[in-house]
This record gives sequence, C-alpha cells and structure tokens, in this order.
Amino acid sequence: MSRVVYLHIGAPKTGTTYLQDRLMLNQTSLAEHGVTIPTKNRLVDADLFHFRAALDLLDQDWGGKPGHAVGAWDTMVKRVRRASGTAIISHEVLAPAKPDVVARVMNDLSDSEIHIVYSARDLGRALPAAWQESIKQGRKWTFKHFLDKVERNQTWFRASMDLPAVLETWGAKLPPERMHVVTVPHDRGPTGDALWLRFCRAFGIDPAWAPLDSERANRSLGIAETQLVRRLNRRLELPMWRDATYDALIRELLAQDVLASRDSIPVRLPPDRFDYAETQSEVWIDWLKTSGVDVVGEADDLRPVRPNPDKPWRDPDRVSPKLQLGAALDALTTMTREAAERTPSGDLGHRLRQQARRLRDR
Repeated sequence: MSRVVYLHIGAPKTGTTYLQDRLMLNQTSLAEHGVTIPTKNRLVDADLFHFRAALDLLDQDWGGKPGHAVGAWDTMVKRVRRASGTAIISHEVLAPAKPDVVARVMNDLSDSEIHIVYSARDLGRALPAAWQESIKQGRKWTFKHFLDKVERNQTWFRASMDLPAVLETWGAKLPPERMHVVTVPHDRGPTGDALWLRFCRAFGIDPAWAPLDSERANRSLGIAETQLVRRLNRRLELPMWRDATYDALIRELLAQDVLASRDSIPVRLPPDRFDYAETQSEVWIDWLKTSGVDVVGEADDLRPVRPNPDKPWRDPDRVSPKLQLGAALDALTTMTREAAERTPSGDLGHRLRQQARRLRDR
C-alpha cells in the first residue's frame, strides 16, 4: 500500500490550533518530502477545508450557514486519493464521532493505511481551557454548571476527552500499533517545542521538513475576560450555534486579539474537583498500559498537578466588578474603533442613537 493517512481527531484544547497552523504554513516543504496536507483550492484555507470536511462527515452545520459544509468530506477523500506517500487530516471535532461515522471513514479511505492520532491533556488543565473556549463559542453557562455537566458526561467536550471511549470507537477495526496517543507535556521543554516534536514523531515526519513556526495559538482567557464574554453572550441572546459574524467580531477580534492579550488571572480547576480529574487520569493511564497503542510522550503527563494549597483559588463565577470593568473598557474601546472603521462617518452617529434608544426601551 503506497499511501498512509494520519487522521488527527483531537482532542480539543491540546495544541490543535498551533499544530494545524504549522502544518498549513509548511505545506509546500512537507509536500517536497511526500507529505500532503489536503486542500480544496488556493481560495480556501486548508484549516477551514479540514473543518468543513469534518462537519460534513458528522452531518453538522455548526459555525456557518445551513449547507455550507455539504460535499466537503467527499472532496477531502478525492484529494487524499490523488496523493501518494503520507496525507494528514486534522480536526478536533472528530474525536466523539459515532461508530457509523468511523465506519464510513474506514470505508472511504480503505485503499490507504489508516493511522489515528489522538492528543490528550490532563483534565486539571483541559477543563478550565474547555470552559472558556465554550464561552468564546457563544455558550452562557457558569464554570460550576459546566463542570457539573462534564462529571455527568453531558457535554461534547467530555465526550471528546474520554480517551478510552474515543480510541475504542476509532480503533475498533485497526491494530493498536496504528493508534497513536500524543500526551501534552506539563513542561514545554528547553526550546518550547516539546509538543510539536511529539506530533512529528506520531505523524512520522522529520521536524526539519516544517521549518516555519506558527505564531497562532488559541490563547486562554482569564477569569474577568471569560466572565465578560459570558455576560455579553447572555445580553446578545445568541442561539446555540454561531455564525461567521460572531466568529469575526466576538471570538476572533474581541476574545482572541484583545481580551486574551490582557494580563489576567487564569481560570483554574477548583480544588474540590481534582479528585474527579485524578480518578479519570488513572482510568486513562491503566487503559493505555493494556491497550497496546503507541504512546508518544509520557503517560504520567495525563495526571493533573494539584495547585499549591497556600495559593488561594479565584472563582471565575464570582469576579469583582473592578476586574470586569477593566476588561469591559478594553472591549468597548476595540469594538467602538471597529464600528467606526466599518461604518460610513455620516451613519455612525445615527446608528449609535438608534442603539441607545433600543437599550433605553429594554
């Protein structure tokens, strides 16, 4: 078999944004070494193409107009079949796929040697990151409510992070040596690229083939910033799904470019939730020891590190008005400038007066 396909399925909040951007930046160099990062065409970013292909495979329209992803998976398969050597497909929404979806993937790519790559992170770090990410995506729940749902296995994030369940589903028809688990290290290493090097090993590529580094990272918000966006979502009365406008203004501009850049107090797992996180880590590690899958990194990286008991925990659901005010003023400044740049000068005053009347009449 001349083609090997590495399907990176997540999990979310495990360095996937950085990984995908670095792969895309180095498409040309990787192709020279027989590694294909499939794209639709020059007009569609490769990461967007992979996202749409994953949505189409899952029969979802999340993050766009109805039907925006239809046909993307079939196009992905065609691109892969044109390749020789190695092809890499990557998107974290694939992690909790159902058995029928996995069966379709295995059938559509049956002329290739399929490998599954799954990146995993301890819940002590992953759960705070997942909550604030859900807020950036338009959700409105408190941190406590989110954690309660996770412990009851009632969220997409929990299903994506359930290492044994995810790998048993995706690996049902594969030998364990074709299943690769990349653990996210607690220490980034002396050069800061420990996780990237682990990904390279899992994909069977030489790091030198991808020399361009990525500056893109899905940075986390602090407690005040996350609370601000959560309250904004409630005020906007957004539906559960997001559209391109929300992505551009709230998620990308406000959350990623402005609020994530502030000097802030990080979101941390509550001390009383570490028992749950530790119990899950032991289940994962025991499963890895007996599964025979390829572990890239250290299984102990999946154990959460309890915080210093002398350092007080800051509740993200109870943020002081002063902290929220600073974040709100930065947000207001940025959004006002954005509105001024997007609106003709003669219309801006009129639109602001209209908005003021709407707020007064609420």
